[in-house]
Amino acid sequence: MATPIGNARDITLRALDILRSADLIACEDTRMTAKLLAIHGIAGVTLSAYHDHNAAKMRPALLAALAQGKVVALVSDAGTPLIADPGFRLAREAEAAGHYVTALPGPSALVMALSLSGLPTDRFLFAGFLPERGGERRSAIRALAGVPATLIFYEAPQRLGACLADLAALLGPRQACVARELTKMFEEIRRGGLAELAGHYQQAGPPKGEIVIVIGPPQGEAVFDEAALDVALAAALAKSDFKQAVADIAAQSGLPRRQVYARALRLKGGAAAAGKRP
Repeated sequence: MATPIGNARDITLRALDILRSADLIACEDTRMTAKLLAIHGIAGVTLSAYHDHNAAKMRPALLAALAQGKVVALVSDAGTPLIADPGFRLAREAEAAGHYVTALPGPSALVMALSLSGLPTDRFLFAGFLPERGGERRSAIRALAGVPATLIFYEAPQRLGACLADLAALLGPRQACVARELTKMFEEIRRGGLAELAGHYQQAGPPKGEIVIVIGPPQGEAVFDEAALDVALAAALAKSDFKQAVADIAAQSGLPRRQVYARALRLKGGAAAAGKRP
């Protein structure tokens, strides 16, 4: 069984019934889960830590408990277990061993962010976390640029500004939403263009909490006037080599590659001239 903690007010009656009947509760942080149980008057249940750092070591013990006929519950401090965390491996191995596995729907950051973003919800792709390294992150973004759907990512606060800058440079003037600390006391939703959001977080610095980025699908009729083309090229040239920047912006704008190439040469020449001493 898997259920999120999130905010104590968000938990369902069915989840409380399961937690009361569990012999063992696996959780990210035993202190957080203990507080939840105390709020709802649940006592006498064994708690066991299960998270990214000890999952491989703990799974055999949890599977052994299931083999003994015990009821094992999996909870998460925030969000839905099995989504971008090691819970899916436990569920997969429990099912493979023939145990009954079910999930109790609860707060989900990615679904809530999508619902609040104001962006199309009929088709979306959740791509988890983008790579930490800049070059790998930009390669991953390029691979997703043409997907005809709303894109959803998780991101760490300290990487948010750089990530949004890469998204703006490679995806162009798309509308987006940054959602922070969803279902919690200090939840925040900020909407705007990718470049606008990138500028805000680069200036304001890393926010606190867990982050979801939602980005609208590509628009076939996006307009790139000369000013917009210059902005996009300048951002791309700052992140990639000349050839790759031209290819990215040509694909993004729909403009002929030779036109983008010529404009990039002028920008590069102007920057070089500006850097010379009189």
